[in-house]
Amino acid sequence: MVDVPLWGWIAFIALILALLALDLGVFHRKAHVVEMKEAGLWVAFWVSLSLLFGVFLWYIEGHEAGLQYFTGYLIELSLSADNMFVFVLIFTAFAVPAQYQHRVLYYGILGALLMRGAMILGGAWLISQFHWILYLFGAFLVFTGIRMFLEKEEREVDVENNIAIRLVSRFAPIVPRYFEQRFFVRIDGKRYATPLIVVLVLVEITDLMFAIDSIPAIFAVTRDPFIVFSSNVFAILGLRSMYFLLAGLVRRLAYLRYGLAFILSYIGVKMLIQDFYKIPTALSLGIVIVTLVISIVVSLLLAERRAARPVTEVQSTRESQ
Repeated sequence: MVDVPLWGWIAFIALILALLALDLGVFHRKAHVVEMKEAGLWVAFWVSLSLLFGVFLWYIEGHEAGLQYFTGYLIELSLSADNMFVFVLIFTAFAVPAQYQHRVLYYGILGALLMRGAMILGGAWLISQFHWILYLFGAFLVFTGIRMFLEKEEREVDVENNIAIRLVSRFAPIVPRYFEQRFFVRIDGKRYATPLIVVLVLVEITDLMFAIDSIPAIFAVTRDPFIVFSSNVFAILGLRSMYFLLAGLVRRLAYLRYGLAFILSYIGVKMLIQDFYKIPTALSLGIVIVTLVISIVVSLLLAERRAARPVTEVQSTRESQ
């Protein structure tokens, strides 16, 4: 267990908030389309920072704490890939202009930090008080993995009957168009909500639903609240940056969900048997990495074959003529 004093928690959270303030207040002060080069630099920054923090934790607390952090970070990052696909659907369904998407994801981070922090503390307390709840977490993860494997790949966002629209409309009427990157606007002295706040609420709800799966998953790796929280934070920050770099690629990763389904089921089984047999953290890290690599490579190879098939058919048709 990593013994982090209260000031350590405060310092870590203050560092993250300062970096986020620098992100929005300086580098993204003006709304603009995040190009591939800029997105790549931010991904490199957040991933490097995440890895450096893991190395620091490894050096200070030992190899087991370091392995737990890296395993948890990779699990949270991989499970968040499915979350990123849903972000693509949300932004497409609500026709969010590209230059305003960063603002939505930025404020989504703040909400995610609060929600996940509360869920992690609550989960850690439940486990400390009721050990048997680990079996419920494990069974839930196995069930979730099987459901993910069996469910249809295509998903849609219902714009007309959306829970976010119902929630926002309780507090302010919604105007049917965007007003730059503003969440609320005054028209003739009356306050209105813009579609951008609806999208933000929907992003937060989506993150909450995915956290219900991912938070129990990392408790199979470690029950240390600080490792769980820090790995979650860095995974969320990396995800937001990766969205702009990989949004166009996500739709090609058709078989990634099967890899994620296997990872969830494996983690669930690991949690169910840990009182009888403890699977080494290094082995779990290796299994997660291999599963992700295989599912991504297979997805990209099959996507290339599908893309090349019409060309081959056209060429064969021309040759026959």
